[in-house]
Amino acid sequence: MTDQPHMSADDLKALIGDDLHAEVVTYFADKSGAAPEFVERQVTECLRYLYLVSRHRERLSGLFLPVEQDIDEIWHYLILQTREYRALCEERLPGRFFIEHRSIAYEDYQQEPGREQALEEALRWIPLYCEEFGRFDEGALPHWTVLRFLHQQMRMSLEDIAALEPLDAA
Repeated sequence: MTDQPHMSADDLKALIGDDLHAEVVTYFADKSGAAPEFVERQVTECLRYLYLVSRHRERLSGLFLPVEQDIDEIWHYLILQTREYRALCEERLPGRFFIEHRSIAYEDYQQEPGREQALEEALRWIPLYCEEFGRFDEGALPHWTVLRFLHQQMRMSLEDIAALEPLDAA
């Protein structure tokens, strides 16, 4: 695995364009009272999520990827910009397909497939994330539930998390 990202934050920002990016950041900074820099990172992590689902459709499609509620709300906002969202999915993201949305809380999701399968699915995306965007940094922790759990509760370093081996699709 490389520490050099294939897709930088600026590359992801270009996928939605400067105007929509600024609109989203302003809207959520005003709504939440969070610093614009923090909201920019939220938007970046949302776009990383969408990029991974698009690029790795066969491995991630239909799986629960545990992003925080704020990331999900940014995704909702993007979806409501229907023309721009369709163009993002079908023209700019690598998979070229419309990414459908379904909101479900992690606790509720664990009830559906079972806790072990939910954990396996949540861990499947970590090596893909590192491959595309480089190793996690501290700025990613607030936005990814499982990443934060592994780092804070399981006491794994960001390097140990980045070294997790890819899981084959079941």
